[in-house]
Amino acid sequence: MYRFFFIFLTVLAVLFGVEMLNPVQEAVVTPWTSWLATVSAAVARLIDPTVISHGRVLQQSAPPYFGVSIEAGCNGVEATIVLLGAMLAFPSSWRMKLWGIGLGFIAVQSVNLIRIVSLFFLGQWSFKAFEFAHLYMWQALIMLDVLVVWLLWMRIVARRGPLPAPAPQTAAA
Repeated sequence: MYRFFFIFLTVLAVLFGVEMLNPVQEAVVTPWTSWLATVSAAVARLIDPTVISHGRVLQQSAPPYFGVSIEAGCNGVEATIVLLGAMLAFPSSWRMKLWGIGLGFIAVQSVNLIRIVSLFFLGQWSFKAFEFAHLYMWQALIMLDVLVVWLLWMRIVARRGPLPAPAPQTAAA
């Protein structure tokens, strides 16, 4: 268990540090966030045809011109990093890790897409409800999604066979 926590915290520290670097922000995070806004606008247009996106902003192109900006912490990158850290720290084959990371990424980003679109429409209805949902409800639900995905993945990994046994320790005489 100590090994898991050490690897988990180390991976988180490294990945969060890398994520904050300007080249990574410019090459990965900013384009990802813009793409997320574009996809969110496409989904929202199924309900409201006036929804458009510009960069990381999702807004209406007709009155009342309500909009939301997808900022750091709202693009699912941090939640994905937490999931990635947990999967890399857990003892399993690289094949299982890659499979879990791929499906986990899709699961986290799918829930985040629902989150963004729901917050966009909730904000048009009530700013107080938007604030509560944004700051409390959806923060918890995204982390719950990460936890559930990780627990389901661990269950599948455990069914695939026993985990490697730790090396025996011998005492010096």
